[in-house]
Order: sequence, then C-alpha cells, then structure tokens
Amino acid sequence: MTRILYVDDEADIREVAQMSLELDPEFEVRTCASGAAAIADAAAWVPHLILLDVMMPGMDGPTVFAQLRDQPATAGIPVVFITARTQTSEVQAFIEMGARGVLAKPFDPMMLAARVRDLLE
Repeated sequence: MTRILYVDDEADIREVAQMSLELDPEFEVRTCASGAAAIADAAAWVPHLILLDVMMPGMDGPTVFAQLRDQPATAGIPVVFITARTQTSEVQAFIEMGARGVLAKPFDPMMLAARVRDLLE
C-alpha cells in the first residue's frame, strides 16, 4: 500500500480528494485539516507522499513544507503542492523549494489518482 496524506483546510475538498484517491486500491489515504496536524501526522504515519494545499489559515503550505524538511523523520517525504496559483513563475518557485510537483486546484476527481501515481514514479 502507498500511504498518501492529503492536507487541506476545506472539508469538502478533503472528502472529494480522499474518495478520488481511494479509487486506486493501492492507495491508503489520510487527511488533515491544518498544517500543524499534517506535521504531526507525517511524523507518526510517514506517508509515501504528501499532497499539501498552499493557502491555509494559520500555517500555509510553504511553511508546513519547510517544517517537514527540518525534521529528520519527514525530511525525505515527497510533497506535491495543491494550488489555484498555477502561473508559471509560482509553479517554478514551488519546484525550486523542492516540491515533487504542483497540481492545479480545482482538480479533476476522476484523474487525481492517476496524476498522483505519475508523480510517485
């Protein structure tokens, strides 16, 4: 099983993402509603990939990403940003930070699992 942690402050989007990702029987999916919860869950569960919303209240995605990189237990976990901010310069900035990739929001629920599978290869 491939463990995927999906992080987004919007409950409806978390639910859709989880259902979409679980269309792939090889994915085990957990969700978090905040950056702080994501950091704790990532350290305890050690997912194979984290899908991380960029714009969240309290702690945004780039801040969560930096804190994940600072902890030995989570430093090597690939992170893909989920964002509506998909201008080329913004995507390039996320990649230069060390993100595995960037997925546009809103995403196609029928294609999310396939896109994630591609990012894992």
